[in-house]
Order: sequence, then structure tokens, then C-alpha cells
Amino acid sequence: MSIEVGSKLQGKITGITNFGAFVELPGGSTGLVHISEVADNYVKDINEHLKVGDQVEVKVINVEKDGKIGLSIKKAKDRPQARPRNDFRPKESFEQKMNKFLKDSEDRLSSLKRNTESKRGGRGARRG
Repeated sequence: MSIEVGSKLQGKITGITNFGAFVELPGGSTGLVHISEVADNYVKDINEHLKVGDQVEVKVINVEKDGKIGLSIKKAKDRPQARPRNDFRPKESFEQKMNKFLKDSEDRLSSLKRNTESKRGGRGARRG
């Protein structure tokens, strides 16, 4: 049986290391599920997710020239397509954002100057 990138297969965990798990595939070949391909979240200890002898569904993510097979458990799971976000705000152009920023900045600066000049003799204000 030829193993092709993108195909989903059933396999059996035959060994676990600190960097991943070895999976025996149909036809007797063995592939590696790297620890980063076990679950969607961070996996600190692979033994919390897998045990030797577990049956798992894996997706072939690469086959190297030397015969090494890269597998993924998390990519083999069928997940519903992400729904597009309902974002009804009109998109601002860069120029609109920049103008808004400059106006806010000038408003804050003038407010700051007004407040500091009015305190006790106009600290920072020059008298002529």
C-alpha cells in the first residue's frame, strides 16, 4: 500500500518518546507523530494524550526521500469550517486612521498644555 501525503489512515501507537509517538500504519510501515502534531493545544507530556497500543487516526503530512513518514493526529480530526466573523464595521483606510490618530493626539496635547499652564502660576508657561 502506497502512503500518500494528505491521506488519512488508522494506525497503532508502537512507541512513545519525549518528542513524539511512533505509529504502525497499514502495510507494516511506521511513521512519527511529532509532539506538536498530537493536539491543538500545547502538549507538555505526550503520555497524558497517548499510550502504547492506542488506535489512532492520523493524516500523512510528509513522506521524505529516505522513507521517513511524518504524521499528524490533530490534522486528521474533522473540524467544522470556521465561520466568517460578522464584522459590520466599515474598514477604515490608513489615511482615515492616521487622521483620526493625529486629531486625538492634538486634542490630548492641547488639553495637557491647558491643564499644566493653569496650575499655580503657569508652570512651564513663559511670562514676558
